[in-house]
Amino acid sequence: MRAPRGLPLALADLDRTLVMGILNVTPDSFSDGGRWADAESAVERGRRLHADGADLVDVGGESTRPGAGRISIDDELGRVLAVVQGLVAAGVPVSIDTMRAQVADACVSAGAVLVNDVSGGRADPGMLPWLATCDVPYVAMHWRGPSDVMEDLATYDDVVAEVRAELAARIGALAEAGVDPERVILDPGLGFAKRSPHNWQLLRHLDALAELGRPLLVGASRKRFLGDLLADGTGEPRPFDGRDAAGDAVTALAAAAGVWGVRVHEVGASRDAVLVARAWREQP
Repeated sequence: MRAPRGLPLALADLDRTLVMGILNVTPDSFSDGGRWADAESAVERGRRLHADGADLVDVGGESTRPGAGRISIDDELGRVLAVVQGLVAAGVPVSIDTMRAQVADACVSAGAVLVNDVSGGRADPGMLPWLATCDVPYVAMHWRGPSDVMEDLATYDDVVAEVRAELAARIGALAEAGVDPERVILDPGLGFAKRSPHNWQLLRHLDALAELGRPLLVGASRKRFLGDLLADGTGEPRPFDGRDAAGDAVTALAAAAGVWGVRVHEVGASRDAVLVARAWREQP
């Protein structure tokens, strides 16, 4: 669970799994699109997440829900930059959820302390060269393609072995571009080009991913595979707002497995789950 290089000391010195609160400033994110689409309400929401126990607030301006298309750089910057600035001014540690180097650069210049890239540097050829010029930690997620085609890419013979190999390849590509591997955090990309059984297999075998030697970030919150698990008698997935307790259970299990961080929509219960997991792990 060691922290990545470049993280502020207050976060690097945590003796437990870090809790990252999700702040989508988009009109179309899968569970909360449009709820905090203006800067004022988004900053207030980010402050509330921090007050509730989020160690980092992850600001994203482009939806990555299945089927989503890309937006322009100007639109993305227009959504996120003022929010990042407002949260930093309020003393809230911020990460920026983006696939674009230009957006990452503007937000890091505004005070963001981490870049969370769901494409692992594959969506923007400028991302890796930019990363080589700065010293912020970087989340490289397992990604096989854009949101509008990713469901067609969810084919695996051995999902754990293949995701591990593809993440190892990203570490290699980052190192070749001049990015210090000690700054890299890996995310298995639950729900991205994964069907429900794939997600559960990856969660069950987090130890195999941890063998890559990098901190792990797990983002299961409100995702479809939880809705499938909790489906009603007709087979209809449970709605988004009924999935948080199952997500908290995943948080506890992932934290007990030693992951560096969890990414969640509602942080209070997840923070409690992390503390339970720490107590569990500390016992002889």
